Amino acid sequence: MLGLALLAGCAALPPQAPPIATATQRATPSARPNRPVGPVTFGYSGSRIQGGTVVGIAPAGTSLLTLDGVAVPVTADGRFLIAFDRDAGPAATLLATLEDGRQVRDTLAVAPRAWNISRLGTLPKYPVPEAEFTRLRPAELAQIAAARRTQVQSNGWRQAFLWPSTGRISTLFGSQRIYKNGEAGSYHSGIDIARATGTPVLAPADGVVILAADHPFTLEGNLLMIDHGMGLSSAFLHLSRIDVRVGARVTRGQVVGAVGRSGRATGPHLHWGMKWREARIDPLLVAGPMPVD
Repeated sequence: MLGLALLAGCAALPPQAPPIATATQRATPSARPNRPVGPVTFGYSGSRIQGGTVVGIAPAGTSLLTLDGVAVPVTADGRFLIAFDRDAGPAATLLATLEDGRQVRDTLAVAPRAWNISRLGTLPKYPVPEAEFTRLRPAELAQIAAARRTQVQSNGWRQAFLWPSTGRISTLFGSQRIYKNGEAGSYHSGIDIARATGTPVLAPADGVVILAADHPFTLEGNLLMIDHGMGLSSAFLHLSRIDVRVGARVTRGQVVGAVGRSGRATGPHLHWGMKWREARIDPLLVAGPMPVD
């Protein structure tokens, strides 16, 4: 689960060295008054692995933080959030620019994962009904994209995440099927939890509702999306009902809907998907092992 027990990572060089620090050196004391007070190092907690999420502490005095060249916000107490897509490459680079102009760089190794791949060489890929899907899908995707662009303030990302529903996990994040002629289906973008229709769905952490579908979408059915802040969001698919409205602030453990089988679903279950920005991440790595009832 997301936590804040942090380990030292990298540090800045003394002032006579080149401007980019290495991951093993620490800043030496200096008489310069504009030097930051505190360790000029990174700290991390979380899973540096494909589909994983990391909470970090930036070096003291950080004025700008980037991940692979893209800015990452840092809170007043130095915390930040990053995550790695299911198909993330083997490394990612954090670069902190300090108030005095120095830079601290750390290259993070991103561990690969062995995904659950099913090879169904005799079966064709399941076709989506073309006419209806082609007519409805663009507007649905536009609505989802607009919801993700919504800017909210929430500290839910700092919390220990709950499972929105507990039960048997029927499909793991990242699973994929390979059909006849090697045609690959889309990988599974979340966790499926098999539960009866009407089972309450809880908010896994504090957040703001950014989408509450007023009608079933072609694939997702009744879709609910909650933004937990810092670019981290949850999506709940196939619901039988949605109990909250767009703009509502929800609290960890609040009932926000109920399990169903709306949209493209073969039976009642909850699909819980998570994203950090555009990276699809594994809810199992965020919430920890499924509790035993």
